[in-house]
Order: sequence, then C-alpha cells, then structure tokens
Amino acid sequence: MQAELNIGLLGHVDHGKTSVTKMLTGTWTDIHSMEIKRGITIKLGYAEMMSSFCEKCGIYTNSKKCHKCGGESKELRKISFVDAPGHETLMATVISASSILDGALLIIAANEQCPQPQTKEHKMVLETLGIKNIVVVQNKIDLVSKEKAKEHYKQIKEFLKGSIYENAPIIPISANYNANLDILLEAIDKNIPTPKRDESKDALFFIARSFDVNKPGIVVEKLVGGVVGGSVVSGEFKVGDEIEISPGIVRINKQVPEPIKSKIIAMFAGSEKLESVKPGGLVAIQTTLDPSLAKADGLIGNVIGKVGSLPPLYDSLKVEYSLLNRVDFENHGIKEGETLVVSVGTATSIGVAQKVKKNKMEIILKRPVCVPISSKIAISRKINQRWRLAGAGKIL
Repeated sequence: MQAELNIGLLGHVDHGKTSVTKMLTGTWTDIHSMEIKRGITIKLGYAEMMSSFCEKCGIYTNSKKCHKCGGESKELRKISFVDAPGHETLMATVISASSILDGALLIIAANEQCPQPQTKEHKMVLETLGIKNIVVVQNKIDLVSKEKAKEHYKQIKEFLKGSIYENAPIIPISANYNANLDILLEAIDKNIPTPKRDESKDALFFIARSFDVNKPGIVVEKLVGGVVGGSVVSGEFKVGDEIEISPGIVRINKQVPEPIKSKIIAMFAGSEKLESVKPGGLVAIQTTLDPSLAKADGLIGNVIGKVGSLPPLYDSLKVEYSLLNRVDFENHGIKEGETLVVSVGTATSIGVAQKVKKNKMEIILKRPVCVPISSKIAISRKINQRWRLAGAGKIL
C-alpha cells in the first residue's frame, strides 16, 4: 500500500527531529556513517507509518492494536515522513525536501529558548514555499519543569504570532518516552489533510535520493540497476514503463547534460513491492541504470517522466520574485551580476542575476534544470560567506 501524503520534520539542529520520526514510525533515519559519527542528520531520511484509530477508546495510535485496550484499531491512512537536517549549512537539503511535502511538523525543543536560528529559517522555508498545514511539536518536555514548559509554550506562541501558523496546534511531547504520541497523531490527522491529486497530468517524479544497492564483491550476474527515491508529483508510473531522467548526465567533451533513458524494473514503498505508483508518499524505483550513476545521491535534482513527456531543459529562468524581510541580515535588492543559488523541485543550481527589474529578473544557470513553468523557486544569496535564504518566486 502506497502512502497518501508526505510530512516533513523540520527544526533547529538537535531538537529531536530524528527521535520524533522514530517515535512515530519506529525507524531511526540517521543511517549514514557521518551522521552517526556527528550525531546529526545530513541527508534526507525517510520512514513510513500507518495512522490508526481505536473506536472503543477514542484514541489514535500507530499500531494495529490499541495500546490501551489491546483491541484492533481501524487503519486511517499511510504517511511518509521526511526527516530534514537542521544545520544551517544544509539548508539546500531542507529546501529541496520542501518541494515534495504536503505538510510539516516543526520541532522545537522545550529546553532551549525559542526561536533558535534554524527554527526561524525552517519556518521561513515552509512559508516561502507555501506549506500551509503544520503541527508544532514541543519536544523534550521531560527535561524541564512544568512551569518552564508553560513559559516555553508562550515563547512559541509569540514566535508564531502574525504568521500563517499563528493558530497551528502546539503539542508537548517527549519523543524518547513516547509521551503524548496519541495526541500528536490526532493533531496530524485533524490538521494535515490528504491533498487532492491530479492524476490526469503527465507522469512526473522528483528524485530526492539515489543509491547503488549492490553490496561490495557481488558477482556481475547478480548486479541490480540504480535505485532512486522521491515522490510522484503528477500522473502514474507502472512497472515496465520506459522512462527518461533529466537533466541527466554530462558526457565527455560536452557541456550540456543529456537525458538518460531507462526502464522501471520494480517499485517499493518501504519494503512493500508495488506494481504502480501515483502522487502521495515516498517511493523507491529500481531501474536498469548503471548503478554507478545512482550511487551516493548522484541523481538528486533530476526528474523522471515517460519518454517524450518531460518539460524542457532550461539554462536560464525568467522569474517573478520577492525578497524576504530578514531581521538577521540586510536583505537589499538583488543586483545584476550577483551570484545566487536557485532551488526548484529537488534541484539546486548556481546562477547569475541578469535583467533585474523590480520584482522580475532572469537567472543564467550554471547547470540546467528540468522543471514545469510556474514552479515555485527559493533564492539564496551569499551573506558573510554563507548561503542564506533570501527570497522566493515562480518561474515565468
């Protein structure tokens, strides 16, 4: 069964996003060696959960059996969770994640002053890219007194005041002790609805991760093709479909990337095999690609479509944009010739601003992108040697 929607977990570094993911799904998503070594999330992590409801007890659960009465619970919907990194230097990963999200959990630790730097940044990303449905999770309440938790709650309310999230529910939890899990599940069910999907459009898939799943030393006869992970944003894919991956790869002695043609061998939602996939949830697609192309997230930012149906490649974008009102740095008007980072879909590309006029400009890209017209973009600029989110817009 494919998940119905994608929910992101965002928030300041070390506020417990990965722990909340484990509380909800039972899966620890920090599995890469550097993440384990440093104790932070670097890449996007995925996990799934079936949300259920016990009609006898009137409580929500993530289990087939009610933890209170032990009876059978009624399955509601399957949800994919995307665990995004909190560290400021990994904001491009967060922005790419937001392109496949239907809603979000904003994680805020009760044992630190609110807001922290990345709490502000992540809230800004969600607002900028139009993620309207969120639940605020006040984590780590086990580390503070009742009075301190109430005081911190007021800080969160003040932080959200005047924003589109002013009335978002704030759920106090302790992820390490599964405290208030049922209340959090109820808030998710009531505040993050499953969006209506348009399945009549051309099939389009955003690649957010890619892998070589072959183990070292495997014999050639048993090699399997590269695997990509991400989300279907429109249409439908089936096992056996001939597909195209764009922008693709740069061939030797050529400047422009060439789309790659491949075939869908298998598709998975978690460990469950699927014959077809539609919009909603996160899925993995096994292809006939040379696994070396897919290893170590080599295909992030590409899109998949059926042969001949993909949007064109653009090496320049005409955009309509607005700058964010930043209080932590002077976000002055963009100047011609300024270098920017543009995030669209799951792709990130460096570009140079040209023909800047009021709220419109052209951006000449270093690496072409394959995106539909009217796609939302996020614009980052270099401030004190760091790339900081500065604006948003749409492609004209």
